[in-house]
Amino acid sequence: MVNFTIDQLRAIMDHKSNIRNMAVIAHVDHGKTTLTDSLLSKAGIISHGQAGDKRATDTRKDEQLRGITIKSTAVSMYHELSDLDLKGIQGNQPEGKGFLINLIDCPGHVDFSSEVTAALRLSDGAMVVVDCISGVSVQTETVLRQALSERVKPVLMMNKLDRSIMEKKQDPEDLYQHLRRIIENVNVAIATYGDELMGSCMVEPSNGDVAFGSGLHGWGFTLKQFARLYADKFKTEESRLATRLWGDNFYNSETRKWNTKGGDGYVRGFCKFVLEPLYRMLDATTNNKMDDVFQLTSRIDIKLTSEEKDLRGKDLMRAVMRKWLPAGDAMLQMIVLHLPSPVTAQKYRTQLLYEGPNDDEAAVAMKNCDPTGPLMLYISKMVPSQDSGRFFAFGRVFSGTVSTGQKVRIMGPDYKPGKEKDLSLKSIPRTVVMMGDKATPIDEVPCGNLVGLVGIDKYLVKSGTISTYEHAHNLKVMKFSVSPVVRVAVDVVNASDLPKLVEGLKRLSKSDPMVQVTSDMGQHIVAGAGELHLEICLKDLEQDHAKVPIKKSDPLVSYRETVTEKSSIVCLAKSANKLNRLYMTAEPLPEGLTEEIEEGIVTDTQDPKERARYLADKFGFDLAEARKIWCFGPNGTGPNMLVDCTKGAQYLNEIKDAVVAGMQWASQEGIFCEEGMRGVRFNLHDVTIHTDPAHRRGGQIIPTTRRSLLASVLTATPRLMEPVYLVNTQCPETVIGGIYSVLNRRRGNVFEESQVANTPLYMVKAYLPVNESFGFAEELRSVTGGQAFPQCVFDHWQLLPGSPLDEDSKAAAVVKDVRRRKGMSENIPGLENFLDKL
Repeated sequence: MVNFTIDQLRAIMDHKSNIRNMAVIAHVDHGKTTLTDSLLSKAGIISHGQAGDKRATDTRKDEQLRGITIKSTAVSMYHELSDLDLKGIQGNQPEGKGFLINLIDCPGHVDFSSEVTAALRLSDGAMVVVDCISGVSVQTETVLRQALSERVKPVLMMNKLDRSIMEKKQDPEDLYQHLRRIIENVNVAIATYGDELMGSCMVEPSNGDVAFGSGLHGWGFTLKQFARLYADKFKTEESRLATRLWGDNFYNSETRKWNTKGGDGYVRGFCKFVLEPLYRMLDATTNNKMDDVFQLTSRIDIKLTSEEKDLRGKDLMRAVMRKWLPAGDAMLQMIVLHLPSPVTAQKYRTQLLYEGPNDDEAAVAMKNCDPTGPLMLYISKMVPSQDSGRFFAFGRVFSGTVSTGQKVRIMGPDYKPGKEKDLSLKSIPRTVVMMGDKATPIDEVPCGNLVGLVGIDKYLVKSGTISTYEHAHNLKVMKFSVSPVVRVAVDVVNASDLPKLVEGLKRLSKSDPMVQVTSDMGQHIVAGAGELHLEICLKDLEQDHAKVPIKKSDPLVSYRETVTEKSSIVCLAKSANKLNRLYMTAEPLPEGLTEEIEEGIVTDTQDPKERARYLADKFGFDLAEARKIWCFGPNGTGPNMLVDCTKGAQYLNEIKDAVVAGMQWASQEGIFCEEGMRGVRFNLHDVTIHTDPAHRRGGQIIPTTRRSLLASVLTATPRLMEPVYLVNTQCPETVIGGIYSVLNRRRGNVFEESQVANTPLYMVKAYLPVNESFGFAEELRSVTGGQAFPQCVFDHWQLLPGSPLDEDSKAAAVVKDVRRRKGMSENIPGLENFLDKL
C-alpha cells in the first residue's frame, strides 16, 4: 500500500531543501525502469515482490510488449531518511526526515532522446545507469552531455553486477579493475562536457555518489553502507574507512595493517571487504548451501521467515540479498546526499534557463527559489490524459506558486516581450501531481516542484513558459540532440475520415516533444528522428489520436539545396512593371560558418558590429560587407544570408523589407525541388529603383527578388545535400566483415574501429546516408545473427554525388522523384525563366 498521503506530499512541498527533482538516464537496456521499481517499492507504490519484474513506469501497452521505454514517466514519492544518513548532507540543511523525490524515468533509445531533453529541463540531478558488462555506451555519453549542458548534476549507478559475478565469473581483482575503468570513462565524459559554475561533478565511489547493484534482483549498495558495517569493528570513522574501500588501499589480515603498495598477504580493500562477502553470499544462496546461508545471515543479523527458508536457488538469493542490501535504500541515500535541492540548483541554472536580464524580478525569484515571487513555470511536454484527446501540460515551477483558478500569461516559444504574438491571458482550471499514468488533484504547488496543469493544452502546442509577471521573458526553448529528418506522408483510407485525421495530427504534434507535422501540397507529412520513432508515432496516430485507418507512404528524406562556386555572371531581374531592377550573385558560405549559424553562435540578434568583427577575423569577410548583413533565412534564422554589397544606391532602404521577404521565400523553397537552401551567401550588387513609391511596392519587388536569387543559384554550380547518420555499432570481432558488406551496399563508409577495453567487443563508427538507412538495422541483424546492435543519430549534411542538372546522375534521379511526389513538372525550370536581359 502507498505509505504516504497527498497531504503529506503537499506539506513537504513547502520545504524546498527536502525536495529532489531527478531523471534516470542511460543507454537503451541498461536497466533504468527496472531500478526505478526498487525506489517505488520502497515508497509502497508497488509491492516488494513485484519490484524488478513489474517495470511500473512503463505505463503503455507497447512499452511492456517491446520491453523498452518510449515516453518518459514522472512519479512523485515521499521517503524518510535515517538519522545517520541525515548527518552526511552538505549545503542547505533539510527540515525533518521526510523527502519528496520527483523522479522521471526516461527512454534510452536514441530515437526518443527528445523525451530525455524534456525530462532534464525539469530536473536538478540525474542518476546515470551503466551496465557493468557493456560499460559506457554511445547513448550513455549522449545523455551525459545532454545532462551537463542543462547543468544537471549526475550520480552513477552500476547495474547488473550479479551478471559480472555469476555469469562472467570474474575474480574480485579483475572485477575491480573493470569497474574502475567504467567509472574513469564516465568521469572523462563528465570532464569533457562539465560546466565550471556547477563545481566538480566527477563521481567517486568512496564519496558515496556511485552505487553498485542489480535492479532485477533488487539489491544494491554504496561504499558508505559497507563502511558503516565495518566502522565499529575497526573502531574508525565511517568516512575514513570509505576512502580505504576503493583505490590502491591493501589490507593484511594477519598484521591488521593497511598500505598503498600491496605485497605478500595484502589484499585490496574493495575485494576483501566488499566483494568477498558478496561472492560468498551469492555462491551460498544460488548453490543451495543452506548451512553457509544460515551462518552468514546470522552474522549480519538478518532474520529469514519460515517461507523464505524453504526457498531455493535464485529465489532464495533474491530474498536474502534484498533483506541485506536493499537497492531502494542505496539509491535513496545517494539521491538525497549527492543530488542538489532546487534551492541549490536554481542559483546556477537560472542564468542558463532565463532569456531575460539576470537581475529582473523573475530572475531574482528563480535564483532564490522564492514561493512569494512572481510565478515562473516551464512546460516541457504534454502528457495524454485518460480523457480522450486532452493533455496534461507537464512542467516545473521555478518561482512563485501555481494554484487552481489563478490568472496567468501563457507564453509560447515565439513570444517576444512587449509583443502580443503567441501570448494568451487565461486562468488555470486545475493543478495535479503526476503519479505514473495517474494524476492526483492538488490545490496549489509552490516553486521547486513538478506539476501537471489541466486545460492549458488549448493554448500551447508542445512547450512554453507560464508567468504572472508582466515583463517576464521566456525560459529558453529546449535544444534537441537529434533532428527530425525522416518523414512519411499520411492519408486516410476513407475520404470521409479526413477531418478526424487532421484533428489526430494536431494531437500527435502535442503528444511528442520532437515530432513535426506539416501540410504542404495537400499532403500531411509527419517527421520523426528515426524509423522506430516514426513507427510509434504513426501507431499512436492510428489507434489513439485519429482512431481511423490510415495509409502511409514510404519514408521520405528531406534534402537541402546549396551552391559550390561563385555565380558565373551577375544576375539581373526586372520587376513585372519593368521599372525596377535587381543585380545579384550567389556563393557558398565559408567552411564552418553554416554550422555556427545552426548552433546559434552567429545569430541575427547579435550586435552587428561585434558579429562583423567576428566574421572578418574568423571567416575572412570584408568588414564593410559583414556589417551590412540584411538577414538570415529561411525563417529569419536559417543557414543562408543576404549581404548588401551596393555602393551609393538610391531608395535602397525603401525596398529592404520586400527584398528580405523575397529572400526568405527563395531560401525556403529552392530551385530544384522546393526544399530549403543551406550554406548560400547572396550578394546584392546594385539596384535601379523607380522614384514613385507606387511603382516599387512589395508586389513588384518580392517576386523579382526571388527570381534574381534563383537565377544566381543556377549560375553558381548548384548541388543537392543529403542528411547523414552517424552509425555506432558494438559487435564481436567475428561479425565485423558483415557490417562492412552491409555498409558498402548502402554508400556507407567506416571511419573508426576500436576495441572496447577488456571486452571481446569492437566499436565500429560509420557514416550512412539517411536515404539508404531504411531497413538497415534489420538487414544488419540478419547478416550478423543479431550480434550487432546499430545506433543511428543524425550527424551532418553532405553533397549528394553528381549534379542535379546532369540527367544521368543520382542527384537528378532524386530531384525527379521528389518533384513527382510534390506534384510538380518533372523537369527543372531553365535559367531563361529567371534571368532577364538588359
